[in-house]
Formats: sequence, structure tokens, C-alpha cells
Amino acid sequence: MLDILDSAALDFVSLGAMVHRLDPGRIPFRKANQLTVHVSGGEFNCAANLSDCFQLNTGIATAMVDSPLGDLIHERVRAMGVQPFYKCFPHDGVRGPNMATVYSDQGCGVRAPVVFYNRSNEAAGMLKVGDFDWDKIFKDGIRWFHSGGIFAALSSTTPGVIIEGMKAAKLAGAITSFDLNYRAKLWAISGGLDKAQETLRSIVEHCDVLVGNEEDLQMGLGLQGQDVEARSKLDPSAFFGMMESVAKTFPGVKAVATTLREVESTNRHRWSAVLWTGGKTYQAKEVKLDVLDRVGGGDGFASGLIYGLLSGKDPQTALDLGWAHGALLTTFPGDTTMATIGQVESFAAGGSARIQR
Repeated sequence: MLDILDSAALDFVSLGAMVHRLDPGRIPFRKANQLTVHVSGGEFNCAANLSDCFQLNTGIATAMVDSPLGDLIHERVRAMGVQPFYKCFPHDGVRGPNMATVYSDQGCGVRAPVVFYNRSNEAAGMLKVGDFDWDKIFKDGIRWFHSGGIFAALSSTTPGVIIEGMKAAKLAGAITSFDLNYRAKLWAISGGLDKAQETLRSIVEHCDVLVGNEEDLQMGLGLQGQDVEARSKLDPSAFFGMMESVAKTFPGVKAVATTLREVESTNRHRWSAVLWTGGKTYQAKEVKLDVLDRVGGGDGFASGLIYGLLSGKDPQTALDLGWAHGALLTTFPGDTTMATIGQVESFAAGGSARIQR
């Protein structure tokens, strides 16, 4: 089981890239004439969710650019109550370095959402070992440290920053977690599949908790498993069938969790979640979601699960809180939470969508 500190100045610190997402809503980009700006990043989303919804003390270690766009992103960090630990880069006014842009429409019905990126000359990819004073960041204590596979894929130097942070966090007594988030497109320009597996395996050696589905485990870590395309997306057997391999290959990993999602249409999903820890398996119930914006649902799940574990909940309760928060997050626009802890606990306990008067 996880040996979690009872208290510290920081409950949670994440390390990763921050981005801004341009969202035309249900209008495809080729016909868009106005955009909403969401501030995002898988690691930041978790820190923001844990701060805003679950009222924990959180921080984000990331790259920041001295520009109006950097100011916009920093404003959202402050608004979500997240403590910033920045490596700052000056902007030359023409070429950057840049804060990455994600373009993502919402789709509708039978039309799937479309996501594409501009990560050219991204400041976060310039981060290297030594850019953060981890001893200073963790000097008053830290309970949980988190990073992810998208940040690991940005450059040849970012994996070293993750490992450096994890080692420092472990020395400070923190739990370390990693969201595999295997993205073939990113790794294709960062060395390919073999490089991805070599890199991610070197990081996971320092992890206590993994977030990732069976495809992430197979493609990202090179573990053998069942044909993930041959089964329903809600069937947990392929995921649970890989846990013996995880335990054997990475004996330091104490828990693995993921969401299960069957997409019936862009706005109707079937949703569940699973957790393996202490040699036992746990599964949340299945629910049908009416989805407004699916981006960030997985980070919402991870946030709720981490909150449950940090709060000393039993594994099933922690899983249910993650499942509930991830589900609720898909009902909000944007990538970070608008839920309250009361709403999460109510839904996890079987609450309905009846009007609250």
C-alpha cells in the first residue's frame, strides 16, 4: 500500500508543459470565426483540480514565457489557486520561445472532435536538469509529485527533469505518479517507438502510481498484453490481465489506474474506471455520460483518485471519487474543474441529476 505523509506544506506538485487551447465550440476550425481560450496541460489540470475542487495546497513546475500569452496563462494558474514554480524564458517578439497551442473543436453527434497542435519552439521542451531548485520547492514538505508522458516526449532533456524531480520528491517522502499518456504522433518526432519505451521505462522505475490504460502499458512500456482492439472498451480484463507483468517488471509500482470509455457518439459515452493496488482489483460502476467537452476528463479522474488516496480513503472509495470527478468534468467547458467536492461526493455515492432547489 501507499505510505502517504499525513501533512506537508504542499499536498501536490506537478511538473509539465502548460498550453492554451483554442476552442471554436461545435463549429469546425475551417468555418470558425470566434474562439474560446482554455488554459490547460495534463499536469496543470491535476494541480488545478486538486486546488479548486478538492481544496488541497498544490503547485506546478513548468516553463513560462515573458509575453502577454504567458501573462494570460499565469492569470489562470493564480485563479485556480495553484502555486507557480517557473523557469522563465524571454520572448524575442517574433520567434518565441512559445507557449504551446492546442486547437480542438468539440465535434457533435456523429462528427468527432478534431485536435491538432503547434508545439514549435516550445519553452517547456527547453527545460533541462538543474532548472528547478527541488530542495527549495520541497523544503517545507510535499506529499505527492506527478508528471506525464506528453511532457516526457517534448525533447531529449525533459525526461531527465522528470527523473530529477521524482528522485527529489522521494527523498522528501512523497508519493510519485506518472500518467503514461502515450501519444504516437509526439514520439514519432522524438525518436519513435523504441525511444518512447526506453524513455518511459526509465521514468516508471521511479514511480509509485501509474495512470494509463492497457494500450499505454503495451505501447509506452513494451509490456505484453491482449489484443486491445478485440474487446469492448469497457471490458477491464485486458487491463487487469497486465498487472502481473507490471508488478514483475516494475516492482516499485504499487498502484495502476485508468478510465474505461466507450464512445457511442461525440456527446454520449459509457464511462467506468478501474484500479489495481495491493494485489487487488477494483472497478467503478458504469454510467452513461452526456458529454459537453471531453477534454480533461482523464485528468479529472486522476485528480479525484489522488484526492481520495491523499485523504486516506479505501481504494474503492478513492476510485469512485476519481470516476465521479472525471465524469462531472466532461459536463463543463474547458479542461479544468468547475465542480465542488460536495457534487463529486454526491455523484460518487449514487446521486442523481435531479434539480437542486
